[in-house]
Amino acid sequence: MALFRRSEPAAGPRTAIIDIGSNSIRLVVYQGPARLPAVLFTEKVMAGLGRGLAANGVIDEGAMALARTALARFAAVAREMEASVRTVATAAVRDASNGDTLLTAARKLGLDPQILSGEQEAKAAGEGVLSAIPDADGIVGDLGGGSLELVRIRGGAVEDRVSFPLGVLRIAAMRAKRGQVLERHVARLVKQAGWTGKGQGLPFYLVGGSWRALARLDMSLTGYPLPIIHQYRMTIDDIARLGRAIAQLGKPRLRSVQGLSSGRAATLGDATALLAAVLRQLGSATTIVSAFGLREGLLHAGLDAATRTLDPLIVAAREEGRLLGRFPEHGDLLNEWIAPLFEGDAHARIRHAACLLADVGWRANPDFRAERGLEVALHGNWVAIEANERAMLAQALFTSLGGGMTSPEPLARLASAAELDRARAWGLAMRLGQRLSAGLAGPLHRSRLELDRSSVRLALAGEDRDLYGEAVQKRHAALAAALGRKATLG
Repeated sequence: MALFRRSEPAAGPRTAIIDIGSNSIRLVVYQGPARLPAVLFTEKVMAGLGRGLAANGVIDEGAMALARTALARFAAVAREMEASVRTVATAAVRDASNGDTLLTAARKLGLDPQILSGEQEAKAAGEGVLSAIPDADGIVGDLGGGSLELVRIRGGAVEDRVSFPLGVLRIAAMRAKRGQVLERHVARLVKQAGWTGKGQGLPFYLVGGSWRALARLDMSLTGYPLPIIHQYRMTIDDIARLGRAIAQLGKPRLRSVQGLSSGRAATLGDATALLAAVLRQLGSATTIVSAFGLREGLLHAGLDAATRTLDPLIVAAREEGRLLGRFPEHGDLLNEWIAPLFEGDAHARIRHAACLLADVGWRANPDFRAERGLEVALHGNWVAIEANERAMLAQALFTSLGGGMTSPEPLARLASAAELDRARAWGLAMRLGQRLSAGLAGPLHRSRLELDRSSVRLALAGEDRDLYGEAVQKRHAALAAALGRKATLG
């Protein structure tokens, strides 16, 4: 992946997507770099359009009324935000005999709804995962209220895809029957599509609110220390355990799970049963949650080839640094300046992200700048980053912003001791560069760091030696000691 392109715009026009799904209707307004625009505003209504489809093939009047009200509000909000709007509808509207009624209502509101076919829906889900996990290699499962899409992704591209009428709102009726009705039904559909065993040895990427809710429950039950859903992993054994636990958990316990809505809680058992059946038929043993799906996929599919290759973590970190820091482009320069100390670094892109975020704490109270860096790293809306890498990012910022060499909770529970040691060294190098240069470009352009077997050498020429004051000397010495060497001035 390309790390950055300096011509990438800092912000762009506002783009809104109204997603008329079978379970929920959602408005999301985006703004920012094209490769990974930030969510400016989001709102959803659990309309349940697909609830009656299995029984009579129509959207019931109550759901239709909720949908009309939601669309009217969302259209008004998008107008107020001066956002360009794309409206899409999926399985419920596609399959319902009265789906046209809702489309007509949407058009009267000034919207231009597009019904996505099952194949289009699947492709968008695959693109969504690739937008947030560019090196993803496996099968995407996008569970909606009315359908389930399976998508093979590999090498940054969407390959085979298929859509099944297996939405979470259709599962309860099958599970209510005696015997293994759901299991047999899933097995038959998967076999007919030629997908049996297709996930052998591959991860299964989870997309859709119901499966994300399942991951939130697992986080709560296991006491997972990082409340970030994206790229959270569960095994097939974890899924089986959750299926047993859900049957025994009462509503009060489910309501206590952070981020789990009552609407999602009601279908957790069905979503879990379907997931277990699908994993068995595909042969996948590991699941990875994606916070990005259809809506982000629609945006990603429209990007030019050069923009698609940009690293979304670096793009997002650069934008955050631009918004919160003092000196534009300083993060890229700082990363280049410290890079000679860390040649062959397996986590070079995480180090780059840390440098881009090196100035995020400057507005905070001086006594809490390190904590500010920790918070930004751990809980920022980053993608293409694993939990251990978040911990390394947090450690680097914590150390660079004056937190010292300790590892606050929960870093040691997320990353290895060796990984945190490496991140501390990044932080000390960043801290030296920030102090030497006062955040300015000139001193970094005119100086360089060199590493040999015995020393960390800071090369300064001419009048720049005047920059080597007491504070800089101390930071130089601390960095050299962390790398097991002595500090020398050249």
